[in-house]
Amino acid sequence: MIIRILGEGQFRLDDSLLDRVNRIDNKIVNHVTQGNRVEFARDLANLISTVKELAEPLDPVEILPSDIIIPPSDLSFEEARKVFCDEGLIKG
Repeated sequence: MIIRILGEGQFRLDDSLLDRVNRIDNKIVNHVTQGNRVEFARDLANLISTVKELAEPLDPVEILPSDIIIPPSDLSFEEARKVFCDEGLIKG
């Protein structure tokens, strides 16, 4: 699975690790739904760091279609309401 973190590049994540990333995504959806700005910011940073930790960075010269696009860590809470809704970034 190819994940792009906006402003930071693309990463190849083994499909077996997707559930771990999805759990964080689901937490973010809950924070946004409940209006918890502090927890949202914390878990967005956690989502980005987890992908960077678990996934292999791709060469910046190589651009592949991304399966998931994660917004940058400075995403505003208002923008997050549009991004982290329904099932979040990861469907399922």
